[in-house]
Order: sequence, then C-alpha cells, then structure tokens
Amino acid sequence: MKNRIIFLRSFDREQIKSALVMIASVAAFVSTVGSQMVFAGIKAPESSLPSLADMLERANPSVVNIATRTTVVEQNRLLADPFFRQFFDLPESGRRYQRTQSAGSGVIVDSEKGLIVTNNHVIDRADEIMVGLSDGRTLIASLIGKDPQVDLALLEVEADELQHLEFAEISKVRVGDYVVAIGNPFGLSQTVTSGIVSALGRSGLGIEGYEDFIQTDAPINPGNSGGALVDLSGRLIGINTAIYAPSGGNVGIGFAIPANMVEAIVDQLLSKGEVNRGYLGIVVQAVNADLAKAFNIESDQGLPRGVIVVDVEPGSSGELAGFEPGDIILGINGKSIRRPADFESQTAITFLGDSVSVEIIRQQTEKSLMLEVISHTQESVPGLKLSGVFRGVLLKNFDSDDDGVSEGVLIEDIEDGSTVSSQGLEKGDVIVAANRRPISDLASLRSTLQSLSGQILLRVYRNGRFGSLLIR
Repeated sequence: MKNRIIFLRSFDREQIKSALVMIASVAAFVSTVGSQMVFAGIKAPESSLPSLADMLERANPSVVNIATRTTVVEQNRLLADPFFRQFFDLPESGRRYQRTQSAGSGVIVDSEKGLIVTNNHVIDRADEIMVGLSDGRTLIASLIGKDPQVDLALLEVEADELQHLEFAEISKVRVGDYVVAIGNPFGLSQTVTSGIVSALGRSGLGIEGYEDFIQTDAPINPGNSGGALVDLSGRLIGINTAIYAPSGGNVGIGFAIPANMVEAIVDQLLSKGEVNRGYLGIVVQAVNADLAKAFNIESDQGLPRGVIVVDVEPGSSGELAGFEPGDIILGINGKSIRRPADFESQTAITFLGDSVSVEIIRQQTEKSLMLEVISHTQESVPGLKLSGVFRGVLLKNFDSDDDGVSEGVLIEDIEDGSTVSSQGLEKGDVIVAANRRPISDLASLRSTLQSLSGQILLRVYRNGRFGSLLIR
C-alpha cells in the first residue's frame, strides 16, 4: 500500500484529475456503444461483449478426437538374431502387446457418408483407429485412403446425427483474417484457440512433399494435428498440421493444409482409394527482376509474374503439350502462378488423367496450352540430368510394399569412383529425404535439388535401416 501512495504522489493533482476524467469518458463511451460493437463482422448482442460462442456451438461437434491402437512386438535381442534361431531351431517369438494413445484430431467433412479428414501422421501404422465424438460416443473408423505427400488421410465411420464443416473458399482468405483452431491438444478435447492468418502459401519448410501452408498465430500444440482451422463463420479453411517449435512449445507459428487442397485430396481418395498424381515433367524456377527485364515481363503489384520453364522431360506430359524451355507460366486452371511454390501446390492437386489449362508467355506473346496428365514413362534417369552431384549415378522411382519404406528414389546403378560413391552412397540405396525434405519420386528430388546449394544431407534407406549421408 505504501508503494501505491508514493507512486500517486509523484503526480500533481491536475494530472490525476485529467486522468480520471479520461477514464470516465472512455467508460461512458463503451457503455453507450457496447450494444453496437462489431468485432470482425460479429455484432454483439444487447448488453454483452462480442462472442464466438454461437459459431463454436455449431463447429465444435464437427471436430473429433482420434486415438489409435498399435500392436508392438518386444523381443529378446538374442532371439531376434536369425542365425541364433536357425542354429537352435527356434521358432519366431516375441511378446506382443497393444499400445493405445490419443493421437490427434480429425474433422467431419461429410455427415451423411461419415467422412473424417485427419493427418496421415496421426493414424500412420495404426492397427485400429477410434474416433471420439463431442457427445461422448466412441466409434471405430476404417481407413479409406491416405496421401503421405500432403499428410492427409480419409476415414469413414458409421453413425447418425453427425455434423460436418463446410469448406471455405480459399481464394477469399486474406492475411489478417481472424481464424479459430479447434482440436484436442494434449488430449484436452474441444480446445479452442484464436488468432489471425499470418501468411499464405508457405512452402520450402521441409515438412511435406507438397507444401502450400496457411500460417497462423492461433496457438497450436501436439494433439491439434488433424484438427480444424475455421473462419468466423465456422467454415473450414485448413487442417492443422504442424508447428514451428524451436523450444518445444508453441511460439505462435502454426501451419495448416488449405481447404482447396484438402477437398481435392478427399475427392481423389473417395473415388480412387489412393492419390494418382501424374508426372508433368516440367522444371521451373522463379522469375527474378533480372529475368523479368530480360523477358520483358510486366510486374503484378510490384512483383514479377510467373515462373520460367528451365527443362522439359522427354516423353512427359509437358513435352507432349508443347512446353519449351524459356516459357513463362502465368497460371494453371485459372490460378495465378507467381513462384515455384504456387506451381508445386497446383501439381499437388493435379491427378492422372486430368486436363489442365496452362497460361504462358512465349516470345512476349500470351497463349494457352492444354496439358493431359499422364504417368511417368521414363524408367531410369541419369543423375547428371538432376544435378552434377549425381554424375555417374542411374536413378529410378522406388515403389514398394516394404514396411520400412514405400517410396523414394532408388540408386539403380553407380559408377566406381563417382563423387557420391566415394562419399558412401551405394547401389540399392533408396533416397527418402534431401536436406530434411521428403523425397517420393524423381520429380520431387529434382524439385528439391533445384532449391538447394552447397552440401546436401541425404536420408537413405539401406538393408532395412535408415541412415544419413552428407554429399559435398
């Protein structure tokens, strides 16, 4: 109390009187206009503060908790040795038990069909998937399909009286829009946090194979994965997927897969059971100020338009459509392309058999090309076509049902004395990541190498084990 008295006495009477008058004026103003306050488009009810409660009462039941049960085998190291078992004629043995964990969240996107979207990493390798609804019901879900490259999975449950979220129109989402994250962080069901859209089109993070994230400062924590990021109308604008957490906790940087990508992947999984992306065979790079000047490209809001084609794979969709090095791609299916990340995000929702309209500039003339998405026809590619680092290496897409790794790029052959051979790469290795970016096929390896300089950290699968190699 003494400190407060000393503090107040440091002001003269006139200053205190002025401050009290100002506080009284503000209070009167708030009291007068409180019933007419508008917060981000939400009008406050009579004699109350603005609230998101009505919207959340509608949206919350559409967000579910996801728990998984996984069979784990514990085995004595000696008994795990195949030579020991063979020598003593011992059968396969090991203690099996099931581990249940609250894995994350999910979003109901079709109440009639019981369709739920979540992250692939939430349910990956699960033997059983359990969905907890907001009304207390627990359901067993079946897996319809998944897309590890985007980190999405589609589940199905059988239940009545479900509620779903409508997809928002992503083209209308702007930086600064208020958003709300709903999920189950740390197993705390129906947790709601709020913030704004911090950025759009985030990529190059090395989180997924295809990245086009919405960044938000709405607090997102472990367990929020697969949950909803909604606008103030309760429409789904994204699936919360990852956070940037250098200290291990939330620092206000979270990432969500945008609704347009989610909707496209859901349609593909629902119709095909899997995602069948074709191979465009087009390598692009950003149009900087120098290139824009050289090619006489007009700027859009002060930024160079489009991406420039630097290579077209023989026999690919791009070659058959008539693309040439030097073409400037301005748009795909009506969506503006400003940078390579925009091109990659459109590739993520371009599937085998699709017809794609591409707007280009060629020799200072704008024109449109129709591209028919076909499968990759080339079996093997000389590594030199991707990067000088891989001189003397023959590369091939890897696709397997192996439990260890299902996709990547196979080292089909390698010359003795080549750079990568002397640094530890071997024939039969499968490249699954480069500088911590997942590699699913030759196209993703090529794209990743285009954005890298200097040394490359490869994650490699060899003889049932993962390891890392630093290539200089």
